[in-house]
Amino acid sequence: PNVAACLNNLAFLYYAQGRYDEAEPLYVQALEITKHRLGEKHLNVAACLNNLGLLYYAKGRYDEAEPLYVQALEITKHWLGEDHPDVATSLNNLAGFYNVQGRYDEAEPLYVQALEITKHRLGEDHPDVATSLNNLAGIYESQERYDEAEPLYVQALEITKHRLGEDHPDVAQSLNNLGFLYNSQGRCDEAEPLYVQALEMRKKLLGENHPDVAQSRNNLAALYQSMGRYDQAEPLYQQALEIAERTLGSNHPDTVNIRKNLESLRDIKR
Repeated sequence: PNVAACLNNLAFLYYAQGRYDEAEPLYVQALEITKHRLGEKHLNVAACLNNLGLLYYAKGRYDEAEPLYVQALEITKHWLGEDHPDVATSLNNLAGFYNVQGRYDEAEPLYVQALEITKHRLGEDHPDVATSLNNLAGIYESQERYDEAEPLYVQALEITKHRLGEDHPDVAQSLNNLGFLYNSQGRCDEAEPLYVQALEMRKKLLGENHPDVAQSRNNLAALYQSMGRYDQAEPLYQQALEIAERTLGSNHPDTVNIRKNLESLRDIKR
């Protein structure tokens, strides 16, 4: 198990850096070792399944992520009961998969349940509560339930700043989420400073060559495009595409989306 832990730790480092292809074989090896040493239904196996599921999710391999999330949730519930923070994590992961597929009716109750568990077990002001708030707000936003999403995003941002400090990747994600909501509502002047701040923070904390930096550049570019500021949008799309192709590959859903955005902008400018 110590070897598996070392593999998981190194894989997580690569994952955090956006080096997904290097992380995958380590996570797979860690899962195999853990199953062999501890058995198929051990809690450490559930952790390994969640890790590998998150990686597949990040790589856009959603069909491979789902069974891992489901299995991890079943193991975690079996050993820890329904009302444990690790169960909330598994619920969040599975709901995220349903959300990205547009299966909102399946995702929402899982997100709500995860939020309730996290608040009850960890307190109202815990970073994991902020994560759950962000997740639930995201599904409301996907359904254009903006009035329900906004207070959750604001609350998540406040918790994250308070608990993790002003200069943390999770703060950048919260800024990005709120900016995206404002942009969706046409509140461009409110969205822009949030997007700019999120981008600068991510570049500083994660480096220029990270998928989250590509996401921030793409979002800011889309905002500028919607405002008719095409000359500012195009280089951001181009930079985002280069990062995404390098870190995620040409066929990843995020890469495909950025490429379409750039092509759309160039069509407008012709």
